[in-house]
Amino acid sequence: MDRVYEIPEEPNVVPISSLEEDVIRGPNPRFTFPFSILFSTFLYCGEAASALYMVRIYRKNNETFWMTYTLSFFMFSSIMVQLTLIFVHRDLAKDRPLSLFMHLILLGPVIRCLEAMIKYLTLWKKEGQEEPYVSLTRKKMLIDGQEVLIEWEVGHSIRTLAMHRNAYKRMSQIQAFLGSVPQLTYQLYVTLISAEVPLGRAVLMVFSLISVTYGATLCNMLAIQIKYDDYKIRLGPLEVICITIWRTLEITSRLVILVLFSATLKLKAVPFLLLNFLIILFEPWVKFWRSGAQLPNNIEKNFSRVGTLVVLISVTILYAGINFSCWSAMQLKLADRDLVDKGQNWGHMGLHYSVRLVENVIMVLVFKYFGVKVLLNYCHSLIAVQLIIAYLISIGVMLLFFQYLHPLRSLFTHNVVDYLHCICCRRRRHHQERVENSETSCEADTRQSIV
Repeated sequence: MDRVYEIPEEPNVVPISSLEEDVIRGPNPRFTFPFSILFSTFLYCGEAASALYMVRIYRKNNETFWMTYTLSFFMFSSIMVQLTLIFVHRDLAKDRPLSLFMHLILLGPVIRCLEAMIKYLTLWKKEGQEEPYVSLTRKKMLIDGQEVLIEWEVGHSIRTLAMHRNAYKRMSQIQAFLGSVPQLTYQLYVTLISAEVPLGRAVLMVFSLISVTYGATLCNMLAIQIKYDDYKIRLGPLEVICITIWRTLEITSRLVILVLFSATLKLKAVPFLLLNFLIILFEPWVKFWRSGAQLPNNIEKNFSRVGTLVVLISVTILYAGINFSCWSAMQLKLADRDLVDKGQNWGHMGLHYSVRLVENVIMVLVFKYFGVKVLLNYCHSLIAVQLIIAYLISIGVMLLFFQYLHPLRSLFTHNVVDYLHCICCRRRRHHQERVENSETSCEADTRQSIV
Protein backbone atom coordinates (compact mmCIF):
# COMPACT_ATOMS: atom_id res chain seq x y z
CA MET A 1 0.00 0.00 0.00
CA ASP A 2 1.36 3.41 -0.94
CA ARG A 3 2.05 5.71 1.96
CA VAL A 4 0.29 9.04 2.05
CA TYR A 5 2.25 12.00 3.42
CA GLU A 6 0.35 14.81 5.02
CA ILE A 7 1.68 18.06 6.41
CA PRO A 8 -0.23 19.18 9.54
CA GLU A 9 -0.93 22.86 10.01
CA GLU A 10 1.69 23.46 12.70
CA PRO A 11 4.51 25.96 12.89
CA ASN A 12 7.10 23.21 13.41
CA VAL A 13 6.02 21.14 10.39
CA VAL A 14 6.97 22.45 6.95
CA PRO A 15 6.98 21.07 3.42
CA ILE A 16 10.19 19.54 2.15
CA SER A 17 10.60 22.00 -0.68
CA SER A 18 10.35 25.09 1.53
CA LEU A 19 13.71 24.65 3.22
CA GLU A 20 17.05 24.75 1.45
CA GLU A 21 19.39 23.95 4.32
CA ASP A 22 20.74 20.47 4.95
CA VAL A 23 18.37 18.14 6.74
CA ILE A 24 19.38 15.05 8.68
CA ARG A 25 16.93 12.19 8.51
CA GLY A 26 16.22 11.14 12.09
CA PRO A 27 14.95 7.77 13.28
CA ASN A 28 11.20 7.39 13.40
CA PRO A 29 9.88 8.04 16.93
CA ARG A 30 8.99 4.95 18.92
CA PHE A 31 5.84 4.83 20.95
CA THR A 32 6.30 4.41 24.70
CA PHE A 33 3.98 3.29 27.44
CA PRO A 34 1.84 6.25 28.60
CA PHE A 35 3.05 6.31 32.21
CA SER A 36 2.33 10.04 32.55
CA ILE A 37 -1.31 9.54 31.55
CA LEU A 38 -1.77 6.73 34.08
CA PHE A 39 -0.05 8.77 36.80
CA SER A 40 -2.18 11.86 36.14
CA THR A 41 -5.36 9.77 36.19
CA PHE A 42 -4.24 8.11 39.42
CA LEU A 43 -3.64 11.51 41.04
CA TYR A 44 -7.01 12.81 39.87
CA CYS A 45 -8.94 9.76 41.14
CA GLY A 46 -6.99 9.59 44.40
CA GLU A 47 -7.47 13.24 45.23
CA ALA A 48 -11.17 13.11 44.24
CA ALA A 49 -11.85 10.01 46.35
CA SER A 50 -10.03 11.37 49.41
CA ALA A 51 -11.73 14.79 49.05
CA LEU A 52 -15.20 13.20 48.84
CA TYR A 53 -14.36 10.99 51.84
CA MET A 54 -13.38 14.05 53.89
CA VAL A 55 -16.60 15.80 52.78
CA ARG A 56 -18.52 12.81 54.17
CA ILE A 57 -16.55 12.91 57.45
CA TYR A 58 -17.07 16.67 57.86
CA ARG A 59 -20.78 16.29 57.17
CA LYS A 60 -21.03 13.45 59.69
CA ASN A 61 -19.33 15.61 62.34
CA ASN A 62 -21.56 18.64 61.50
CA GLU A 63 -18.55 20.67 60.37
CA THR A 64 -20.41 22.47 57.60
CA PHE A 65 -17.82 25.19 57.07
CA TRP A 66 -14.97 22.76 56.47
CA MET A 67 -17.17 20.52 54.32
CA THR A 68 -18.24 23.40 52.07
CA TYR A 69 -14.73 24.60 51.31
CA THR A 70 -13.37 21.08 50.73
CA LEU A 71 -16.19 20.29 48.28
CA SER A 72 -15.90 23.68 46.54
CA PHE A 73 -12.18 23.28 45.82
CA PHE A 74 -12.73 19.78 44.48
CA MET A 75 -15.69 20.73 42.27
CA PHE A 76 -14.04 23.82 40.75
CA SER A 77 -10.84 22.01 39.76
CA SER A 78 -12.77 18.97 38.48
CA ILE A 79 -15.00 21.10 36.25
CA MET A 80 -11.98 22.97 34.86
CA VAL A 81 -10.26 19.63 34.18
CA GLN A 82 -13.26 18.38 32.19
CA LEU A 83 -13.41 21.60 30.16
CA THR A 84 -9.68 21.41 29.44
CA LEU A 85 -9.89 17.87 28.07
CA ILE A 86 -12.97 18.71 25.98
CA PHE A 87 -11.24 21.81 24.57
CA VAL A 88 -7.99 20.01 23.69
CA HIS A 89 -9.75 17.07 22.03
CA ARG A 90 -12.39 19.32 20.35
CA ASP A 91 -15.22 17.02 21.43
CA LEU A 92 -17.96 19.61 20.93
CA ALA A 93 -17.50 19.31 17.16
CA LYS A 94 -17.65 15.51 17.26
CA ASP A 95 -20.41 12.98 17.83
CA ARG A 96 -19.11 11.35 21.02
CA PRO A 97 -21.97 11.05 23.51
CA LEU A 98 -20.19 8.56 25.80
CA SER A 99 -17.17 10.81 26.30
CA LEU A 100 -19.36 13.85 26.97
CA PHE A 101 -21.44 11.85 29.46
CA MET A 102 -18.29 10.75 31.31
CA HIS A 103 -17.19 14.37 31.46
CA LEU A 104 -20.59 15.37 32.86
CA ILE A 105 -20.15 12.95 35.78
CA LEU A 106 -16.56 14.22 36.26
CA LEU A 107 -14.96 10.98 35.04
CA GLY A 108 -13.54 12.39 31.82
CA PRO A 109 -9.89 11.62 32.72
CA VAL A 110 -10.79 7.95 33.25
CA ILE A 111 -12.36 7.48 29.81
CA ARG A 112 -9.51 9.44 28.21
CA CYS A 113 -6.99 7.19 29.94
CA LEU A 114 -8.80 4.12 28.59
CA GLU A 115 -8.74 5.60 25.08
CA ALA A 116 -4.99 6.23 25.37
CA MET A 117 -4.37 2.68 26.60
CA ILE A 118 -6.41 1.23 23.73
CA LYS A 119 -4.44 3.34 21.28
CA TYR A 120 -1.16 2.14 22.82
CA LEU A 121 -2.22 -1.53 22.66
CA THR A 122 -3.23 -1.05 19.02
CA LEU A 123 0.20 0.36 18.22
CA TRP A 124 1.88 -2.44 20.16
CA LYS A 125 0.05 -5.09 18.13
CA LYS A 126 0.95 -3.36 14.86
CA GLU A 127 4.60 -2.83 15.78
CA GLY A 128 6.80 -3.21 12.74
CA GLN A 129 4.00 -2.47 10.28
CA GLU A 130 4.08 0.70 8.21
CA GLU A 131 1.26 3.15 8.74
CA PRO A 132 -0.51 4.33 5.57
CA TYR A 133 -0.73 7.91 6.84
CA VAL A 134 2.37 9.68 8.14
CA SER A 135 3.47 13.28 8.49
CA LEU A 136 6.90 14.83 8.16
CA THR A 137 8.08 16.84 11.15
CA ARG A 138 11.17 18.98 11.43
CA LYS A 139 12.88 20.21 14.57
CA LYS A 140 16.25 21.72 15.44
CA MET A 141 18.62 19.96 17.80
CA LEU A 142 21.86 21.05 19.41
CA ILE A 143 24.58 18.48 18.67
CA ASP A 144 28.06 19.37 19.94
CA GLY A 145 26.98 23.01 20.19
CA GLN A 146 25.81 23.14 16.56
CA GLU A 147 22.22 23.55 15.39
CA VAL A 148 21.13 20.63 13.24
CA LEU A 149 17.80 20.33 11.43
CA ILE A 150 16.35 16.85 11.84
CA GLU A 151 13.39 15.40 9.96
CA TRP A 152 11.42 12.29 10.83
CA GLU A 153 8.15 10.61 10.05
CA VAL A 154 5.37 10.56 12.63
CA GLY A 155 2.51 8.14 12.18
CA HIS A 156 -1.08 9.18 12.75
CA SER A 157 -1.50 6.80 15.72
CA ILE A 158 1.66 8.05 17.42
CA ARG A 159 0.54 11.65 16.91
CA THR A 160 -2.85 10.81 18.48
CA LEU A 161 -1.12 9.27 21.50
CA ALA A 162 1.09 12.36 21.79
CA MET A 163 -2.04 14.54 21.76
CA HIS A 164 -3.38 12.53 24.71
CA ARG A 165 -0.11 13.14 26.59
CA ASN A 166 -0.21 16.88 25.92
CA ALA A 167 -3.83 17.05 27.07
CA TYR A 168 -2.96 15.32 30.35
CA LYS A 169 -0.01 17.62 30.94
CA ARG A 170 -2.34 20.62 30.77
CA MET A 171 -4.92 18.80 32.86
CA SER A 172 -2.34 18.13 35.57
CA GLN A 173 -1.50 21.84 35.77
CA ILE A 174 -5.17 22.79 36.04
CA GLN A 175 -5.71 20.23 38.78
CA ALA A 176 -2.54 21.23 40.63
CA PHE A 177 -2.90 25.00 40.80
CA LEU A 178 -6.68 25.47 40.73
CA GLY A 179 -7.53 22.52 42.96
CA SER A 180 -4.63 20.96 44.82
CA VAL A 181 -2.99 24.21 45.98
CA PRO A 182 -6.12 25.66 47.66
CA GLN A 183 -7.10 22.20 48.92
CA LEU A 184 -3.69 21.54 50.47
CA THR A 185 -3.54 25.02 51.98
CA TYR A 186 -6.99 24.70 53.50
CA GLN A 187 -6.46 21.19 54.88
CA LEU A 188 -3.18 22.32 56.47
CA TYR A 189 -5.04 25.24 58.01
CA VAL A 190 -7.75 22.92 59.40
CA THR A 191 -5.09 20.58 60.78
CA LEU A 192 -3.33 23.47 62.49
CA ILE A 193 -6.55 24.79 64.00
CA SER A 194 -7.94 21.42 65.12
CA ALA A 195 -4.53 20.07 66.28
CA GLU A 196 -5.31 16.60 64.88
CA VAL A 197 -4.49 14.73 61.69
CA PRO A 198 -7.02 12.01 60.82
CA LEU A 199 -5.98 9.42 58.26
CA GLY A 200 -8.39 10.65 55.56
CA ARG A 201 -7.11 14.22 55.77
CA ALA A 202 -3.50 13.03 55.73
CA VAL A 203 -4.15 11.01 52.55
CA LEU A 204 -5.84 14.02 50.92
CA MET A 205 -2.88 16.28 51.79
CA VAL A 206 -0.39 13.73 50.43
CA PHE A 207 -2.26 13.45 47.12
CA SER A 208 -2.52 17.25 46.90
CA LEU A 209 1.18 17.74 47.61
CA ILE A 210 2.20 15.19 44.97
CA SER A 211 -0.20 16.77 42.50
CA VAL A 212 1.18 20.27 43.12
CA THR A 213 4.81 19.15 42.80
CA TYR A 214 4.07 17.20 39.63
CA GLY A 215 2.11 20.09 38.13
CA ALA A 216 4.89 22.58 38.92
CA THR A 217 7.50 20.29 37.35
CA LEU A 218 5.36 19.97 34.22
CA CYS A 219 4.97 23.76 34.21
CA ASN A 220 8.74 24.14 33.77
CA MET A 221 8.88 21.52 31.02
CA LEU A 222 5.98 23.05 29.10
CA ALA A 223 7.48 26.53 29.45
CA ILE A 224 10.72 25.30 27.86
CA GLN A 225 8.78 23.58 25.05
CA ILE A 226 6.67 26.68 24.34
CA LYS A 227 9.61 29.11 24.37
CA TYR A 228 11.76 26.88 22.16
CA ASP A 229 9.10 25.38 19.93
CA ASP A 230 11.50 24.96 16.99
CA TYR A 231 13.84 22.71 18.97
CA LYS A 232 13.72 19.08 19.96
CA ILE A 233 14.23 19.13 23.72
CA ARG A 234 15.34 16.28 25.92
CA LEU A 235 15.43 16.53 29.70
CA GLY A 236 17.64 14.01 31.46
CA PRO A 237 17.05 12.50 34.91
CA LEU A 238 19.40 15.01 36.58
CA GLU A 239 17.49 17.98 35.13
CA VAL A 240 14.14 16.52 36.22
CA ILE A 241 15.44 15.83 39.74
CA CYS A 242 16.78 19.38 40.00
CA ILE A 243 13.44 20.87 38.89
CA THR A 244 11.53 18.62 41.32
CA ILE A 245 13.72 19.64 44.28
CA TRP A 246 13.44 23.32 43.35
CA ARG A 247 9.66 23.20 43.02
CA THR A 248 9.10 21.05 46.13
CA LEU A 249 11.07 23.41 48.37
CA GLU A 250 9.53 26.50 46.81
CA ILE A 251 5.90 25.37 47.04
CA THR A 252 6.02 23.68 50.45
CA SER A 253 7.76 26.62 52.13
CA ARG A 254 5.39 29.11 50.49
CA LEU A 255 2.23 27.19 51.42
CA VAL A 256 3.34 26.54 55.00
CA ILE A 257 4.10 30.25 55.41
CA LEU A 258 0.63 31.12 54.04
CA VAL A 259 -1.01 28.66 56.44
CA LEU A 260 0.87 29.95 59.49
CA PHE A 261 0.10 33.54 58.51
CA SER A 262 -3.61 32.75 58.04
CA ALA A 263 -3.79 30.80 61.29
CA THR A 264 -2.23 33.74 63.12
CA LEU A 265 -4.45 36.54 61.79
CA LYS A 266 -7.59 34.49 60.95
CA LEU A 267 -10.01 36.67 58.93
CA LYS A 268 -7.63 39.63 59.02
CA ALA A 269 -5.36 37.75 56.62
CA VAL A 270 -8.06 37.47 53.92
CA PRO A 271 -7.72 41.06 52.53
CA PHE A 272 -3.94 40.69 52.21
CA LEU A 273 -4.16 37.34 50.41
CA LEU A 274 -7.05 38.47 48.21
CA LEU A 275 -5.25 41.66 47.20
CA ASN A 276 -2.14 39.62 46.41
CA PHE A 277 -4.10 37.30 44.12
CA LEU A 278 -6.00 40.12 42.39
CA ILE A 279 -2.77 41.98 41.59
CA ILE A 280 -1.40 38.87 39.87
CA LEU A 281 -4.72 38.28 38.11
CA PHE A 282 -5.09 41.76 36.62
CA GLU A 283 -1.41 42.45 35.87
CA PRO A 284 -1.52 40.88 32.33
CA TRP A 285 -4.77 42.73 31.54
CA VAL A 286 -3.31 46.06 32.66
CA LYS A 287 -0.27 45.52 30.43
CA PHE A 288 -2.56 44.52 27.57
CA TRP A 289 -4.69 47.64 28.05
CA ARG A 290 -1.65 49.94 28.24
CA SER A 291 -0.17 48.43 25.07
CA GLY A 292 -3.27 49.40 23.07
CA ALA A 293 -3.31 46.03 21.28
CA GLN A 294 -6.40 44.08 20.24
CA LEU A 295 -7.50 40.63 21.32
CA PRO A 296 -5.86 37.89 19.24
CA ASN A 297 -8.47 36.39 16.93
CA ASN A 298 -6.55 33.30 15.85
CA ILE A 299 -6.08 31.40 19.11
CA GLU A 300 -8.27 28.61 17.79
CA LYS A 301 -10.19 28.06 14.57
CA ASN A 302 -13.89 28.94 14.50
CA PHE A 303 -13.65 30.89 17.77
CA SER A 304 -15.83 33.93 18.26
CA ARG A 305 -14.68 36.93 20.26
CA VAL A 306 -16.67 35.64 23.23
CA GLY A 307 -14.95 32.26 22.99
CA THR A 308 -11.56 33.92 22.73
CA LEU A 309 -12.34 36.09 25.76
CA VAL A 310 -13.39 33.03 27.79
CA VAL A 311 -10.14 31.25 26.90
CA LEU A 312 -8.07 34.32 27.85
CA ILE A 313 -9.86 34.66 31.19
CA SER A 314 -9.31 30.95 31.95
CA VAL A 315 -5.62 31.20 31.06
CA THR A 316 -5.28 34.32 33.23
CA ILE A 317 -6.87 32.57 36.22
CA LEU A 318 -4.48 29.64 35.82
CA TYR A 319 -1.54 32.05 35.47
CA ALA A 320 -2.55 33.84 38.67
CA GLY A 321 -2.99 30.52 40.49
CA ILE A 322 0.49 29.40 39.49
CA ASN A 323 2.21 32.68 40.41
CA PHE A 324 0.43 32.84 43.75
CA SER A 325 2.26 29.71 44.96
CA CYS A 326 5.35 29.57 42.73
CA TRP A 327 6.97 31.11 39.66
CA SER A 328 5.14 30.32 36.41
CA ALA A 329 8.42 30.05 34.40
CA MET A 330 6.89 32.26 31.69
CA GLN A 331 5.27 35.67 31.31
CA LEU A 332 1.73 35.98 29.98
CA LYS A 333 1.28 38.20 26.90
CA LEU A 334 -2.38 38.47 25.96
CA ALA A 335 -1.78 40.36 22.70
CA ASP A 336 0.27 37.50 21.24
CA ARG A 337 -1.20 34.45 19.51
CA ASP A 338 0.90 32.11 21.67
CA LEU A 339 -0.17 34.10 24.78
CA VAL A 340 3.35 33.98 26.24
CA ASP A 341 6.47 36.09 25.98
CA LYS A 342 9.15 33.81 24.52
CA GLY A 343 12.04 35.90 25.83
CA GLN A 344 14.14 34.69 28.74
CA ASN A 345 12.87 37.48 31.04
CA TRP A 346 15.53 37.42 33.76
CA GLY A 347 14.09 40.68 35.07
CA HIS A 348 10.61 39.17 35.45
CA MET A 349 12.03 36.19 37.31
CA GLY A 350 14.14 38.37 39.59
CA LEU A 351 11.20 40.68 40.35
CA HIS A 352 8.92 37.73 41.17
CA TYR A 353 11.33 36.08 43.60
CA SER A 354 12.30 39.40 45.21
CA VAL A 355 8.66 40.30 45.89
CA ARG A 356 7.82 36.78 47.11
CA LEU A 357 10.84 36.74 49.42
CA VAL A 358 9.80 40.05 50.99
CA GLU A 359 6.22 38.77 51.37
CA ASN A 360 7.38 35.55 52.98
CA VAL A 361 9.63 37.40 55.43
CA ILE A 362 6.76 39.71 56.42
CA MET A 363 4.34 36.81 56.93
CA VAL A 364 6.93 34.83 58.91
CA LEU A 365 7.57 37.83 61.17
CA VAL A 366 3.83 38.20 61.75
CA PHE A 367 3.67 34.54 62.74
CA LYS A 368 6.73 34.83 64.99
CA TYR A 369 5.50 37.82 66.98
CA PHE A 370 1.73 37.27 66.98
CA GLY A 371 1.25 33.51 66.57
CA VAL A 372 1.69 32.64 70.24
CA LYS A 373 -1.11 30.10 70.44
CA VAL A 374 -0.74 28.48 67.05
CA LEU A 375 2.03 26.00 67.79
CA LEU A 376 2.67 25.48 71.48
CA ASN A 377 5.22 22.68 71.29
CA TYR A 378 7.64 24.24 68.80
CA CYS A 379 9.95 27.23 68.79
CA HIS A 380 8.45 29.84 66.48
CA SER A 381 11.82 31.43 65.74
CA LEU A 382 13.25 28.10 64.60
CA ILE A 383 10.24 27.45 62.36
CA ALA A 384 10.51 30.94 60.84
CA VAL A 385 14.23 30.55 60.09
CA GLN A 386 13.76 27.09 58.59
CA LEU A 387 11.01 28.27 56.25
CA ILE A 388 13.02 31.22 54.95
CA ILE A 389 16.12 29.04 54.51
CA ALA A 390 14.05 26.47 52.57
CA TYR A 391 12.78 29.19 50.24
CA LEU A 392 16.30 30.57 49.73
CA ILE A 393 17.58 27.05 48.96
CA SER A 394 14.84 26.67 46.33
CA ILE A 395 16.03 29.92 44.70
CA GLY A 396 19.60 28.61 44.76
CA VAL A 397 18.59 25.32 43.11
CA MET A 398 16.65 27.29 40.49
CA LEU A 399 19.72 29.40 39.66
CA LEU A 400 21.80 26.23 39.49
CA PHE A 401 19.37 24.74 36.95
CA PHE A 402 19.39 27.79 34.66
CA GLN A 403 23.17 28.19 34.87
CA TYR A 404 24.29 24.57 34.36
CA LEU A 405 21.39 22.18 33.64
CA HIS A 406 19.02 23.99 31.27
CA PRO A 407 18.86 21.89 28.05
CA LEU A 408 19.21 24.97 25.80
CA ARG A 409 21.39 27.19 27.99
CA SER A 410 23.81 27.70 25.08
CA LEU A 411 21.09 29.76 23.35
CA PHE A 412 20.91 32.28 26.20
CA THR A 413 22.24 35.68 25.23
CA HIS A 414 22.88 36.25 28.93
CA ASN A 415 22.88 33.65 31.68
CA VAL A 416 22.34 33.97 35.42
CA VAL A 417 25.96 34.92 36.17
CA ASP A 418 25.87 37.64 33.49
CA TYR A 419 22.65 39.07 34.91
CA LEU A 420 24.02 39.12 38.48
CA HIS A 421 27.29 40.61 37.21
CA CYS A 422 25.33 43.31 35.36
CA ILE A 423 23.47 44.25 38.56
CA CYS A 424 26.71 44.36 40.56
CA CYS A 425 28.44 46.46 37.88
CA ARG A 426 25.50 48.86 37.79
CA ARG A 427 25.62 49.32 41.56
CA ARG A 428 29.39 49.75 41.47
CA ARG A 429 29.05 52.34 38.68
CA HIS A 430 26.44 54.28 40.66
CA HIS A 431 28.71 54.15 43.72
CA GLN A 432 31.70 55.44 41.72
CA GLU A 433 29.63 58.24 40.19
CA ARG A 434 28.40 59.23 43.64
CA VAL A 435 31.98 59.27 44.99
CA GLU A 436 33.20 61.31 42.01
CA ASN A 437 30.33 63.78 42.41
CA SER A 438 31.08 64.17 46.12
CA GLU A 439 34.80 64.70 45.38
CA THR A 440 33.94 67.29 42.73
CA SER A 441 31.62 69.16 45.09
CA CYS A 442 34.28 69.06 47.82
CA GLU A 443 36.91 70.51 45.47
CA ALA A 444 34.48 73.27 44.43
CA ASP A 445 33.76 74.13 48.06
CA THR A 446 37.49 74.21 48.83
CA ARG A 447 38.17 76.58 45.94
CA GLN A 448 35.33 78.82 47.02
CA SER A 449 36.66 78.94 50.57
CA ILE A 450 40.16 79.79 49.33
CA VAL A 451 38.82 82.60 47.16
